Amino acid sequence: MSLRSFHNGLRRRFPPIILLLSLLSAFPPLATDMYLPALPQLQEEWGVSFAQVNLSLVVFFLSYCCFLLIHGPLSDRFGRKPPLFAGISIFVAASLLCALATSVEMMIVGRFLQGAGASASSAVVFATSKDRFSGTERQKVFVQIGAIVAAAPMLAPVLGGWLLKILSWHWIFVFQALLGCIALVGVYFMRETLPEKSNAGLDSVFLGYARLLINQGYVRQLLLFSLIGMPLFAFIGGSADLYMNTMGYSAQQYGYFFAFNSAAFILAPLTFARVSRHYSVRLLIPLAFCGMFSGGLALLLPVLPVPWRLALPMLWTTFCFSFCRPAGNNLILEEVSTDVGSASSLMVFFYFVFGAAGIWVFSHNWQDKQQVLAIMTMLVAALALVLWFLHAWLPAPGAEKSRGTKKSRAGRTPEP
Repeated sequence: MSLRSFHNGLRRRFPPIILLLSLLSAFPPLATDMYLPALPQLQEEWGVSFAQVNLSLVVFFLSYCCFLLIHGPLSDRFGRKPPLFAGISIFVAASLLCALATSVEMMIVGRFLQGAGASASSAVVFATSKDRFSGTERQKVFVQIGAIVAAAPMLAPVLGGWLLKILSWHWIFVFQALLGCIALVGVYFMRETLPEKSNAGLDSVFLGYARLLINQGYVRQLLLFSLIGMPLFAFIGGSADLYMNTMGYSAQQYGYFFAFNSAAFILAPLTFARVSRHYSVRLLIPLAFCGMFSGGLALLLPVLPVPWRLALPMLWTTFCFSFCRPAGNNLILEEVSTDVGSASSLMVFFYFVFGAAGIWVFSHNWQDKQQVLAIMTMLVAALALVLWFLHAWLPAPGAEKSRGTKKSRAGRTPEP
């Protein structure tokens, strides 16, 4: 095979727009996972508790969530590109501020601004996908993006650990700023995808959130697929403490364990893409919830030696979560036909708010944090199953009337 044919095949499989959307989607895991190996060092360098250093994670997610609610409506009013330019520029400046931090307070401020900037990319990625693709094609795009973005949490802590060893933790944020600059170039050449900008005032655009919150089908799917992220975020926020402070591994060793877990983020979407050709989403998603429950149960069983008692169950739990996540995003957005930017923002907002709550709960001084992680995983998986089957029996009031005939309803992406 010639180099030219290989290049053309790669472009067909991963078009430039998919690569750009993947980079934009990767900002949250890159901004988070890359500096996880540095948390114990920052704790020691600044003489603060691990909970204080971990607050920089929580602040990032809370800032990220709040500004999501701003960027989404703005993208409906002014187009997808302007909020992206503004947000990524803020992200680059904030990354450099974090690199210059001399105290935990300065780091928290920088992380707050990083979250504010990174939220623009997440808000616009799903809206852009909704603009350009539809139905099963959009689900396929979400799987492609998910498979590429999965490399971020897999490689980020390893890269962060090596930067920490060769240079210093400051260079982790310099690298993030560089990625932001690359994204700015990509956005400059990106075609505006919003077919028709809203002429309504900003107050009317923001009222889109009220319209979304009375869409019961959207809200039920939103809560369901946000809930299952809690144990994953709890693990992300507490994994450095578990592997380094509790088990005594180095920053580089921790990076390898984290990368091992993150491999599930790549394998799961690819597996889903193949399996979903033969089995209905209505069957696959509840099976994934059952798999998460079994992963939580395995965390309680002292059968495997340390560290595999934590690493293997979390690998399986992460796989099951990532298996149903792309289809979940598609099911949520299938519930709306207007206010798409706001719907995308609210979707990511709830996902990260629940995630921040998971980190906050896990950050407490529990005697056995792995047990807490296990209980949290089993609880959210069981509740997700209940919500999934509840959604099957409680369709949104007036849904048939608003969506047309029975035939058009059957044409939607399968739901329970």
